[in-house]
Amino acid sequence: MKAATTFALSVLALLPFVSAHGYVSQVTIDGTSYKGNTPGSSSVKSAIRMIADVSPVKGATNQYLSCGQNAQKAATVATASPGSKVSFKWSAITGGNWFHNVGPLMTYMASCGTAGCTSFNSSAARWFKIAQAGLQSDGTWAQAALLTGAPATVSLPSNIAPGEYLIRHEIIALHTAMTSGGAEFYPSCTQLKIGGSKTGTPNATVSFPGAYKDTDAGILVDVYDLVGSYVFPGPAISNLSGKTSVASSNSTTTASDSDSETSSASETVSSTSTESASASSVSISTSATASTSTTTEDDCEDEADAEPTQLSRRFSRVMRAVL
Repeated sequence: MKAATTFALSVLALLPFVSAHGYVSQVTIDGTSYKGNTPGSSSVKSAIRMIADVSPVKGATNQYLSCGQNAQKAATVATASPGSKVSFKWSAITGGNWFHNVGPLMTYMASCGTAGCTSFNSSAARWFKIAQAGLQSDGTWAQAALLTGAPATVSLPSNIAPGEYLIRHEIIALHTAMTSGGAEFYPSCTQLKIGGSKTGTPNATVSFPGAYKDTDAGILVDVYDLVGSYVFPGPAISNLSGKTSVASSNSTTTASDSDSETSSASETVSSTSTESASASSVSISTSATASTSTTTEDDCEDEADAEPTQLSRRFSRVMRAVL
């Protein structure tokens, strides 16, 4: 008993040093980069909607589930084309890299309509999913690669119709998701203007909040005792054809088979993806370096979260017990 208590106290002592929340500090589209603002501090004209702070959105009915904590409309739009590669650089508020390592990465889009994205309220958005990545074949999560400073990269649908869109990149951290309301949502929205003459439109759309429930299998889940498949929350990936989507709703990945969604250690979409050309899997680039931002905010201190990377099973159990 004494040994267990000592071990638990040791874990608690480590928590402040390993805790970190984050935000999208930069979006790169076909080689052109657009920097974002530090949460709560608007200093650059950006296409990335600035959030108020880096605390996670909690609860599937939270009003900020669309674009993040009190996200503000951005002043400009980023230029893109059908099939463009879009990379999202996640950074910690303290200047380091993203920390959490368990849970899916998902990407959605929504048309801003004829008025354009600079005046569009995300609460009215109708979203369609274009990519998702979860467990890899080696048993790690795609999210874990962000710890190295690598960006998450997706390809826009190759047949998407022109217009202005919000692109919503989301991380769901599942290290405390074994109890209802424990999942942490980190959505980020960037304003895009897509050119071309394609005609693809989504076959189905969802709203945020509304697309998820706190009891969804991919949200209320103990990832440290996950048996079999992980079930992605939300809708199927849209093929923008108005026909049946390329993945069924609540699609799954397992530690041994990542199905149609993969996250490869390259700058391109994995060649093993079985999605149609109009949808994308998330890939992770290993060429990225750590963020150089040094901005901090005392009132946005990170909560003490714990999640194991290559620690022992016992370590996982104790952390779950003390959270």
